[in-house]
Amino acid sequence: MKTEKQYKELTIKEFTKAADIYETGHAGIYEMCKEDYPFIASELEKEDYQDLLDCGCGTGPMISLLYEKDPAKHYTGIDITPRMIEVGRAKNLKGVDWVVGDCENLPFEENSFDAIICSNSFHHYPNPQNFFDSAEKVLRPGGRLILQDYTAPKPLLWLMNHTEMPLANLIGHGDVAARSLDEIRTFCGRAGLKVEKLKSAKKFRMHLVARKRA
Repeated sequence: MKTEKQYKELTIKEFTKAADIYETGHAGIYEMCKEDYPFIASELEKEDYQDLLDCGCGTGPMISLLYEKDPAKHYTGIDITPRMIEVGRAKNLKGVDWVVGDCENLPFEENSFDAIICSNSFHHYPNPQNFFDSAEKVLRPGGRLILQDYTAPKPLLWLMNHTEMPLANLIGHGDVAARSLDEIRTFCGRAGLKVEKLKSAKKFRMHLVARKRA
């Protein structure tokens, strides 16, 4: 098993290479991220918000979609890979903030955001509880965390985490682990987030909506 530092170094190396193709038609395995966007958008449409944080934003494809629909809102993207943020910043979206940072230790003041989204980034976090704790801190009371990532029934999850993920590490990917719904529920509970929606979906996807208590 790799150390926290090694996983994060692998992630930065992987996505430095991917940054320039991430939003093209040649993005390879990263194309699947697009399948998460409709769920996130539909959840965001259910309630008004002004300040949104995209954790593990990459080059900001989700921010671009949201900005196109409503440029008056305030969007912030954070990613651990500097090159991803460089590509996002080069879009010159007025009023959008781009931050190089660690989603396990979000560098923002308490009660800064009405909504946090996280799509296909969470399985790169070696300290998942830190992410949920940090998200709870920077959300405003009543704010929502909308997260999508991998999950699977427990036997398949074991195979993913003990065969697929280590093989991905060998070829230069920073994948750490996919988590069960029970684990996600526990992480949220410990962070003080109330789970409002948590389910598995097609293609080993997990949908989570959790709220900071008012």
